[in-house]
Amino acid sequence: MIPVEDASARKRHIEEKLQQEQETLSFIRESLEKSDQLTKNMVSILSSFESRLMQLENSIIPVHKQTENLQRLQDNVEKTLSCLDHVISYYHVAKDTEKIIKEGPAGRLEEYLNCMAKIQKAVEYFQDNNPDSPELNRVKFLFEKGKESLESEFRNLLTRHCKAVSPVVILDLIAGDDEIETTDDTALNLLPENIQRDLICISMWLVEYGRNLDFMNVYYQIRSNQLDRTIKGLKEHFRKNSSSSGVLYSPAIQNKRKDTPSKKAIKRPVFIPGTIRKAQNLLKQYSQHGLDGKKGVSNLAPTEGKEDMLDSEIDSYIHCISAFVKLAQIEYQLLTGIIPEHHQKKTFDSLIQEALDGLMVEGENIVSTARRAIMRHDYSAVLTIFPILKHLKQMKQEFDQVLQGTAASTKNKLPVLITSMETTGAKALEEFADSIKNDPDKEYNMPKDGTVHELTSNAILFLQQLLDFQETASAMLASQETGSSTSTYNFEFSRRLLSNYICKILGNLQLNLHSKAKVYEDTALGAVFLLNNFNYILKSLEKSELIQLVAVTQKNADKTYKAHIDEQLQIYQRSWLKVTSPVNEINMPVLQSTTKLKDKERQAIKDRFKAFNDGLEELCKIQKSWAIPDKEQRDKIRHAQKENVTGVYKNFWQRYSNVPFTKNTEKYIKYRVEQVEDMIEKLFDTSA
Repeated sequence: MIPVEDASARKRHIEEKLQQEQETLSFIRESLEKSDQLTKNMVSILSSFESRLMQLENSIIPVHKQTENLQRLQDNVEKTLSCLDHVISYYHVAKDTEKIIKEGPAGRLEEYLNCMAKIQKAVEYFQDNNPDSPELNRVKFLFEKGKESLESEFRNLLTRHCKAVSPVVILDLIAGDDEIETTDDTALNLLPENIQRDLICISMWLVEYGRNLDFMNVYYQIRSNQLDRTIKGLKEHFRKNSSSSGVLYSPAIQNKRKDTPSKKAIKRPVFIPGTIRKAQNLLKQYSQHGLDGKKGVSNLAPTEGKEDMLDSEIDSYIHCISAFVKLAQIEYQLLTGIIPEHHQKKTFDSLIQEALDGLMVEGENIVSTARRAIMRHDYSAVLTIFPILKHLKQMKQEFDQVLQGTAASTKNKLPVLITSMETTGAKALEEFADSIKNDPDKEYNMPKDGTVHELTSNAILFLQQLLDFQETASAMLASQETGSSTSTYNFEFSRRLLSNYICKILGNLQLNLHSKAKVYEDTALGAVFLLNNFNYILKSLEKSELIQLVAVTQKNADKTYKAHIDEQLQIYQRSWLKVTSPVNEINMPVLQSTTKLKDKERQAIKDRFKAFNDGLEELCKIQKSWAIPDKEQRDKIRHAQKENVTGVYKNFWQRYSNVPFTKNTEKYIKYRVEQVEDMIEKLFDTSA
């Protein structure tokens, strides 16, 4: 049972808590009432604001729309005014540009092109918007006149500034000398840079707006004429100024070479001039040894004046070929900036035709001249073909690169010329070999002194020229055999071909010389003739690379010729048997030991002395006029004859000079041993 005090305390606690809760509830109710009142007030304010806002909106929107309409009207007015100004400007184009168009573009190309742009736009406007307007005809007229003026200016600029390049500059350009300060700027300066810029601007306008490509014909015609004049000027330079050396260079090259002779470096193989002159000089060297006792003249080499002319022509043609390639390269570079890309190859093809055709015609003329000369058996003409053909082949790769993209007929011009030269050269080589074999044995054509025959000097001279053009000659020989070029053959094959040809020439020559020697009634003179010719051939082979070429086919050619020389020497020495036989020890009469000779014995001694004297005098008189140009061979033969003749005569003279076989000793003992030696020493000497 709960105590009364605890129950009373608990009751009071509950009553207090209840009182607190009632107070809290009363507070909440009061707060809710206040909140409701505030909400009502806020709703009332918002309702009032909404009402006012609607009133404001109803007042502003009409004003905004009216303002917007006014702004649009203002924009339309401005645009209309702008369009009117633009349209009106087209009506003023003719008036504003007419003076400039009539005066032309010279000196103010940029301003002129701007005027043409305005005129073009005016034409387009009137065509689209008012095709019946008289203004259209006016601006059309100005446009056509302006286009004609631009075309005329294009022509005038080219005409005024296209000048033939100086031969001195061309020679610098093609010299290929590292020491010559020839810059690209110099090489490419065919037109001034400002003129190039104007030409490019005009060409671009004519292509894009003028719808006219006639200017390209104007371009190639003028530039073609300039290129042709440059080539002809170089030819004329050679014709007027060719020196005795046959080489022409610009002063810059000459001075540089004098200053730095040890630093000359040739980039590209160029023709070594003086081919004909070299042949002539070799012939002169031979002639100094005597040909019929006179200066010899070979039908292989031309006269000195003609020789200089040939050298100049060869040098000129070869330099013109190099100049054409270099100038064509530069012309193409210049053309690419001025002519539209898809017209460049065709324009370039037309541009180079005149100069190229001129060179090809000149080359064919050289070939034709060579053919006519070969028909006359003048084989010096082939010497003009060799250096030219060699140079053309060296230049062919550059030539093909320059002509890349041109018509097939243009590309084939050089190969056709090369083939023509190879065919003519091959024919010359073949006919020359036949001429060596079939040269007639005419008595009046034989050297009376037994010296080297003209045929021998011609043959050796011709072969020596082949040394400078081995590859070219091999190609000719191969084309003769196979009908194709030897470009695919290796070095050894080419060398063997040339070796076979040289051996063929030498074999034909040897057979012909043996045949010619039979023309001489005197066998000894025939032997001297063969000895001289074989010795000349051997010495000529040894002094040049010919001996190495011959060795490719014949290993011991030098020994063979030495054997031939010794053989002829022995035949010659037999002619002295008529001198040595009477006084030879085995033919000496057997004398009795008595001091008194019999008449028969005295007569035998007399006869032998007389036979020796007569034979010696006869041979010395005859053989003194014979010639052995080679000093070494001449001394060798004299020495051999001294030993042979004086050795026998000395024994005979010592045995019988003091024998009383005659009272008239001087009649029979005419010569002492020393005198015999002196007489033999004067053999082969017409001045003795």
